[in-house]
Amino acid sequence: MTAARPVSEECDDAQLIVESHQDPEIFATLFDRYADDIHRYAARRVGTEHADDIVAETFLVAFRRRTSYDTTRRMARPWLYGIATNLLARHRREEERLYRALQRTGVDPLPESMDNAVVARVAAQSHQRALAAALAGLKPRDRDTLLLLAWGGLTYEEVAEALDVPTGTVRSRIHRARKKTREALAATTDLIEGD
Repeated sequence: MTAARPVSEECDDAQLIVESHQDPEIFATLFDRYADDIHRYAARRVGTEHADDIVAETFLVAFRRRTSYDTTRRMARPWLYGIATNLLARHRREEERLYRALQRTGVDPLPESMDNAVVARVAAQSHQRALAAALAGLKPRDRDTLLLLAWGGLTYEEVAEALDVPTGTVRSRIHRARKKTREALAATTDLIEGD
């Protein structure tokens, strides 16, 4: 049994994927690089109880499809987020249920660190229910696009790559989603200020 060749941190994702054709264990480096980010994204979308499954399935699908990966794309991040987003489509009902629960109760069911929780809750408490309602009311493709940008931290170009749509389509979906979200938050502000 030969020892696996150490992989340089500077090695780009495309090179890792190509090398994983001969040495499948190298693919684990992609998991190490991106699993935590994809887990956070999935947890925000469908809750922590399903996020582990989404991450595992994302990397299983990616591993199985690695021979068809477009190696001109040096970073696999958008590809992996695209796979995760497609898998999340199966959990849309759960995602909408989380948003509706947040809308009703105003309590975010997802745990987060105390420093983030305190700052975020103080800043957004009055708008949280309206935001949850706005997210639940978005068309799934608009919600996917917005959340890849906001929670996934992808650029417009990476979102386009992840969803396999033109960047212009991403821009119009983001515009539409932000408009609906702003309208929901403005309505809440009007209600709060009217009290």
